[in-house]
Amino acid sequence: MEVQWTGGSCVDGRAETKGGFVMGNDWLGEALLLIDGELVEAEGGARYPNINPATEEVIGSGADASPGDIDRAIAAARRAFDETNWSVDVELRVRALHQLQEGLMKQAEPIRKLTMAEVGLPSMYLDNIGFDGPVSGIGWFADLLAHYDFSEDHGVANVMGGESHRWTEREAVGVVGAITPWNQPTMVNLAKLGPALAAGNAVVLKGAPDTPWCASALAKVIAEHTEIPPGIVNVITSAANDRGQELVIDPRVDLITFTGSTATGRRIMSLGGETVKKCFLELGGKSANIVLEDADFAAGVAASATMVLVHGGQGCSTLTRLLLPRSRFEEGVELAAQIMSSIPYGDPADPGNVMGPLISARQRDRVEGMVERAKSAGAKPVIGGRRPPQFERGFYYEPTLIADLGEDAEIVRDEVFGPVLTVLPFEDEDDAVRMANNSIYGLSAAVFSGDRDRSKRVASRLRAGTVMVDGGMYYNCDVPFGGYKQSGLGRENGRAGFEEYLEIKTLAEPA
Repeated sequence: MEVQWTGGSCVDGRAETKGGFVMGNDWLGEALLLIDGELVEAEGGARYPNINPATEEVIGSGADASPGDIDRAIAAARRAFDETNWSVDVELRVRALHQLQEGLMKQAEPIRKLTMAEVGLPSMYLDNIGFDGPVSGIGWFADLLAHYDFSEDHGVANVMGGESHRWTEREAVGVVGAITPWNQPTMVNLAKLGPALAAGNAVVLKGAPDTPWCASALAKVIAEHTEIPPGIVNVITSAANDRGQELVIDPRVDLITFTGSTATGRRIMSLGGETVKKCFLELGGKSANIVLEDADFAAGVAASATMVLVHGGQGCSTLTRLLLPRSRFEEGVELAAQIMSSIPYGDPADPGNVMGPLISARQRDRVEGMVERAKSAGAKPVIGGRRPPQFERGFYYEPTLIADLGEDAEIVRDEVFGPVLTVLPFEDEDDAVRMANNSIYGLSAAVFSGDRDRSKRVASRLRAGTVMVDGGMYYNCDVPFGGYKQSGLGRENGRAGFEEYLEIKTLAEPA
């Protein structure tokens, strides 16, 4: 069945289009920005090619925003926040968020397909983390907003010689600059938009260069299916990463929320310091999975051996360091190799494939370079370690297992963001905890044991913002997500994520 998105002229899938896209044998995404309530082309009609990572084919184009486009988007957001009643009209915000959720679900099929095409995300994930789960989160934030008390009474106290009644009020920060990555664009775009809008802010969302269509599709739903006032949400796509930098340095932007690499996060903090801008960062990870000697070994090893192949290992909280007791090390390595070798990968449209391509030639080259340097340092991959010969095209890389390097080796220490698992032996429980915490990162971790109390005890010692205990899954819109150390500042999702976008004002009056 062919699904058509109205609102544009759709042409043959091998040609350019000015709007709309058709799903079927031929379809296209859109090259549009959302600025001040209008779906527009980038200044001068500028575009850049959008490449399917599974085929290396140019499948269309994204709007290539200019500095002028960014300036207009920021100005629109500033005006909309300062001059409309969006920040104080709770009923409007609740209604608009539900409209956004409903509008996205009405266009679910075409958005799922364009996500598969431009991200390379396997189809099996589009019904949960890739689309449906994040969309349901919009409704969760709408419901939270509907019942949230923005004020708190602190009672009367004698303050500086007089009786005063004190209370606090929470209110929107103002203009939010949201800078998002390419690995899970819909999930992260909505994880930022949902709470930021619920809290009453205006937003300029800057999508990743590699995934412009996911951002433009969201912009279209906002413009055509919601009552969100013009300027409250502005969506920018660009081939240039420094369009995000312009949000960071602009004094009209009150808060930056960023998901991406730790290196870029450091740069954002530095630039944001010029205007003492609040920065809310979800950064990199090199998460450790401790499998203790009394654990269900198959389950513990599989947690890393399967997760590292989900979407090609392109996830910040992926359990990429597998820590095994020395007494069972060889057994665990062999089991991990068997699991990784058995997992199907390839065409993301094939519902049986767990892993598709990496997002770009640049990312594949980065992963390949790290593996090659590991080989030069003495590593001998147990499996993988090269581009798969069966694929003539596409940015694929083999599932790769490395088990013979120390914990300070680059590929063990640094985030790879590819299908590469490193395995290390530990001597005892204390050594395992030490190794897990021996990282600049602290986004996620896991522990497996045959004794649940022991697992919880070890989990309490791990310096990480999220921990899987014996396979328990934590990620959902209602639970905070974020990291310790250089994995970020603040929390996304849950009530805590909502309150990241609020300021606290303390007031007092004579009693």
